[in-house]
Amino acid sequence: MDIAQILNFLAGQPLLALGLASIFVSILGGWLRRPLPLLGGFLRAVGNLGLFGAMLLTIAQVTRLTTGMDFSLPQLGIERQTVEGGETRVPMQPDGHFWIKATVNGVQRNFLVDTGATLTAISPGTAQEAGLEENNLNRSVLMRTANGTVEAKLAVIDELRMGNVVARKVDAVVAPGLGDANVIGMNLLSRLASWRVEGRTLILVPHHPQAVGEG
Repeated sequence: MDIAQILNFLAGQPLLALGLASIFVSILGGWLRRPLPLLGGFLRAVGNLGLFGAMLLTIAQVTRLTTGMDFSLPQLGIERQTVEGGETRVPMQPDGHFWIKATVNGVQRNFLVDTGATLTAISPGTAQEAGLEENNLNRSVLMRTANGTVEAKLAVIDELRMGNVVARKVDAVVAPGLGDANVIGMNLLSRLASWRVEGRTLILVPHHPQAVGEG
């Protein structure tokens, strides 16, 4: 990987870039502390401030994705999901992924939209709270995860709602190997009238748009 590729990668990972730059500035300040104490001290203070800022932004991002808080910090690249007309528009988050707030049988959770996933996957905790029923045939599938191959039970989501997109009787897998993660897969995306990515925005277009909160 050459310097251009590294810089291009860091451009898409602002928090990582901020953290690395802050560490570099702090180390540089340490080296200059003896010959140039004022400059060295200033650089170390700037570096420490940058690291503190990166930590706060990371906590804010994790809080947004793991709690019900839906705050918006557009100046930092963290934007609220919006619904416009017949489309649900989802901005790309700083981690380079599309996260969407959805409800599973009325239980609200954050989902990662993964076009590489064949099936929609639900964590065991979400499945329990949403009252998901296992497939009538009691079928299971084997899934490859970071922790190896695990057995995942097939289930059916009575209603999954995201923005003005409402899907019913969605096949899903309850995947213990994913931890607390929830994933929107291609079996749901393929049921839409269309979906596309424009720049840093994912656009979901349902066949029959419904108002938010409409049954």
